[in-house]
Amino acid sequence: MPTLFDPLRAGKLQLPNRIAMAPLTRNRAPDAIPTKLMATHYAQRASAGLLISEATAISQQGQGYSDVPGLYGSEQLEGWKRVTDAVHDAGGRIVTQLWHVGRISHELLQPGHHAPVAPSAITAKAKTYLIDPQTGKGRFVPTSAPRALLASELPEIVHSFVAAARNAVQGAGFDGIEIHAANGYLLDQFLKTGANHRGDDYGGSIANRARLLLEVTRAIADAIGGGRTGIRLSPVTPANDIVDADPQPLFEHVVRELAPLNLAYIHIIEGATGGPRQLPDRPFDYPALHSAYLMAGGQGAWMVNNGYDRASAMQAVASGYADIVAFGKPFISNPDLVRRLHDNLPLAPWDQDRFYGGGAEGYTDYPRSAMTHPAR
Repeated sequence: MPTLFDPLRAGKLQLPNRIAMAPLTRNRAPDAIPTKLMATHYAQRASAGLLISEATAISQQGQGYSDVPGLYGSEQLEGWKRVTDAVHDAGGRIVTQLWHVGRISHELLQPGHHAPVAPSAITAKAKTYLIDPQTGKGRFVPTSAPRALLASELPEIVHSFVAAARNAVQGAGFDGIEIHAANGYLLDQFLKTGANHRGDDYGGSIANRARLLLEVTRAIADAIGGGRTGIRLSPVTPANDIVDADPQPLFEHVVRELAPLNLAYIHIIEGATGGPRQLPDRPFDYPALHSAYLMAGGQGAWMVNNGYDRASAMQAVASGYADIVAFGKPFISNPDLVRRLHDNLPLAPWDQDRFYGGGAEGYTDYPRSAMTHPAR
């Protein structure tokens, strides 16, 4: 019977344990360039079986928040190389999450201050985060109205994802990548009926709405290998004003189509991101989703995420429900989370006021536990 602390091979990734650090946007990359402070942050958490970087834009058009990193410029690659070197020197493994936010953006962040792009010209009832370059202070503001992407523009979106994946592995030294197809960002917007009202080959039917996600994933797997590619999905989260009329058949179709690609892992956000794993108004059968993937021949590791604690994570792995459990906020304030979970030590609380923007405080200054005995 496997345990949370046993090693696991996920595609080309050899993991010493089954604990992943989930992507955590922290808005500490001015001009979209990773910093030395970020290298320290990730290296501090290198005992995780797998580190998944904060969401990283594939292009300037893909940017949606101030001071989040990118993977489309040489200085960005150099900055990320410092991060991956620090993680590897600390004995860790790290993949980057590739991001295009779609409509969850603001004109001030877009090339030429143009409108953000989306599957359809539907404004999200959501907010983004802008930092005033003069004062350094951040604030949440409503997202801008988007314009609908032309079908002729979609090959360039695919190309940007592939270029970023190659940059990540060949230029920045990442061990692999995770495609962000969750939480109401661009690929999730194409998937779901609440954001996609298109009448062409990328809208309407399940197969059409899943088309862009699958084109991106197949192209990246061809470019860097399926064994270095993961993907993140969130079937029912309401994050960023996203909803689908019938998510069960939609996501079962998606995972069946992903199965032949021999991906390293499938990363599932269960329920509402940062909230409950089951939503009464959005029921979803997660074991059936996993079964659909396995029955289609999928062999990638199954990663689950959202509100797991030590007991539920251990049970998920021991029962075979999941291969990997991802933790988000606990990693913010517990750089030694793996040891704390293994030894059943108390977890330090996080400072939510310092999640976004700023410097070392609330980022790299959380201490490791000095305790040597389990909690009573």
